[in-house]
Amino acid sequence: MKVIGKQTNSRMCFICGMDNPVGLRAQFYNMEDGSVVTPFRFREEHQSFPGRVHGGLVATMIDELGLRALWIQSEERMGVTMSLETKYRKAVPYGELLYGIGRVVRETSKFATIHAQIQDSQGQVLAEGTSKYILLDPQKIAEGVDEHAEMCYLIEDDVKELPL
Repeated sequence: MKVIGKQTNSRMCFICGMDNPVGLRAQFYNMEDGSVVTPFRFREEHQSFPGRVHGGLVATMIDELGLRALWIQSEERMGVTMSLETKYRKAVPYGELLYGIGRVVRETSKFATIHAQIQDSQGQVLAEGTSKYILLDPQKIAEGVDEHAEMCYLIEDDVKELPL
């Protein structure tokens, strides 16, 4: 599937923070079909039991994909999670290439509902979820924080397509 743009990364976010030593450093791509996609790998440090990722970290990725799906229109859009439902279909492995995919499925002027999933490299859905966000002005979310200083990395690359 064709990539149409790339989103910025933060400094310390667990999912996308480039300066976070225990994080995933995931990078997110806006796709031609209106979804957002991240190819990523959980690491052994993210396990619950040997061979599988902790369910809370799987839910964390599902949550991140929600906001990232909103950013397809503009990275100026912000919101906070009101609810998150995650369904675990199969054990999520660490050390393997995975794909996170998010898509806005419903939106009003104040709220958005996003469906997200984590797939393995063969396209099998390992986990999926629905998150609901309330859309807010960034200053109402983190008063006094300069979101542009935090979301300061745009990692240039030549990725034009992802195998989905």
